[in-house]
Amino acid sequence: MSIVLKTRHLFLVATVVPVVGLPSLALATPRDDEIAALRREMRDMQREMRDEIRVLQARIARDEGRAPQARDTHPPGEAPRVAHAVPRRWSGPLPTIGAPYGPGPVRPRSDAGSRVAMVEGPVPSWAEVKAATAKDESVHVGGMRIGFPAGRPTISSDDGAYSFSVGGLLQEDVGGFLGTGARAGEAKGNFNSFTQNGRRLRMYFTWRYKDWVANVTPDFGSLSADGSVGLFEANLNYTGLRHTTLTVGYFQPRMDEESAERPVAFEFLERPTIVDLVRNIAAGVARFSVGGEHYEDRWLAAFYFTGQKFGDRNKDTTITDSQTGGVARIVGRPYVSRDVDVLVGAGAISAFKVNQNAKGRAYTFSDNVEVPLGETALLTSGALSNVAQIWAAGPQMGVRWRRFLLKGEYYHIGVERSHEAGASPLPSLNFDGWYVAANYTLFGRPRSYNPRIAAFITPGVEHDLDPLHGDWGALELSGRWSVTDLSDAVDQGGTGVDGNQQTVWQGGLNWYPNRHVKFMLDFDHFIVSRSKGVAGGVNLLGRTGNLVVGRIQASF
Repeated sequence: MSIVLKTRHLFLVATVVPVVGLPSLALATPRDDEIAALRREMRDMQREMRDEIRVLQARIARDEGRAPQARDTHPPGEAPRVAHAVPRRWSGPLPTIGAPYGPGPVRPRSDAGSRVAMVEGPVPSWAEVKAATAKDESVHVGGMRIGFPAGRPTISSDDGAYSFSVGGLLQEDVGGFLGTGARAGEAKGNFNSFTQNGRRLRMYFTWRYKDWVANVTPDFGSLSADGSVGLFEANLNYTGLRHTTLTVGYFQPRMDEESAERPVAFEFLERPTIVDLVRNIAAGVARFSVGGEHYEDRWLAAFYFTGQKFGDRNKDTTITDSQTGGVARIVGRPYVSRDVDVLVGAGAISAFKVNQNAKGRAYTFSDNVEVPLGETALLTSGALSNVAQIWAAGPQMGVRWRRFLLKGEYYHIGVERSHEAGASPLPSLNFDGWYVAANYTLFGRPRSYNPRIAAFITPGVEHDLDPLHGDWGALELSGRWSVTDLSDAVDQGGTGVDGNQQTVWQGGLNWYPNRHVKFMLDFDHFIVSRSKGVAGGVNLLGRTGNLVVGRIQASF
């Protein structure tokens, strides 16, 4: 015990000596602006170090159970006797490192520390967790560590081998449609002039034992219609191999750049239509998956074998043969400099067989106008029967130049049909879609490439919102053009039912007051050609319209 005390006292002395010596240096007569700035910085350092010394003294007192000494009463003529204090544990609040009498000088965050918290991964290895938690302040209680690494409440064993954390993502949308009335002979459809929707309301529960990580994430806003409850993921991961994550369970394999960004980093409220249609062929949210991905600074490769989605057999009890498929993504980073970052890659996906139910093996491509307000889907391929296989593939590209980001993806979809004995052969179908998006960061750090996910992530917030000191967080402006064409053959979705085409022009403004809060505002103009395949006769003559929608987002 005495050795520990001496060690701690020596530590305090070693900390105090530089502080005592600082004033003599700080009093040097300034001869130019640099010396004056140095003096101010040294005074700030001196004040911070004194505050931290007080904190360290309080912590040592807490750990050693010190109490004030008290004198005993003694008979006259006898020397006073000092009564030794009975050691007791500290019962007050835990002291924190920092200035207890006001904040010190505000410094900008590092580039990595300024980005919005990635609530959906990638899954860190045990070594990365230990390195990160070593830098975070935490409370030690009975061999346990309680803290907030990256803003997420986490309880772990002292050595970090066991840990349990809780995260959250809240996305709520408010908006409506303008000038989307039905034409003569058409049904009105569901296009609210003003409505609200809880888009993603997820709670992330993560349990770790060293390099084994289990994730369970319920979602209270799992569909575009408000009030839907479902599962986002439930999987087991192994991270013991360098820069590699192996996954089994209900997961979302990411085969495109937009999905790899994660919803917290989207430039717009939702992905382009072609991306959503392609990823849901054999991936998407809560798809049973077995596979993994490996990354390096200049490339990433991911491969997954997939099955059906969580809840498929509950929604359709007539399924007698479940879907199987595969997902692959390969991305390279051929050129990197301070001002330029280039992404080039490709994604591929295939449903080797789709679910077979009472209607056989059938599949329908359908989507909304890239804003999830619960509206009627206007784009459709019609119900495609006798489907033997569906596949899609295409390139991904992105270029960042300083504060400007330009990216795009193209996908071709192929639908192979089966040939039943005695029936007329059905033609194979080919669909196409693409998008081009531009983004410019008005203030804050610009979007940057994250090699762990091979995607461009959010602007960086150097200083939290503080208008009195001229700090406004980060602000970005975006524009996107997307086209999806699901028309190929006459009567492809049944007699009189053809596919149609959708074009969406979109503009958006995103504001980040800090690393955990985001406000979005999008304007959409859409043009959708006619199709009798849309339920209820809503799009017999084609539809055009506009909408304005905003989103509030909080993540930790």
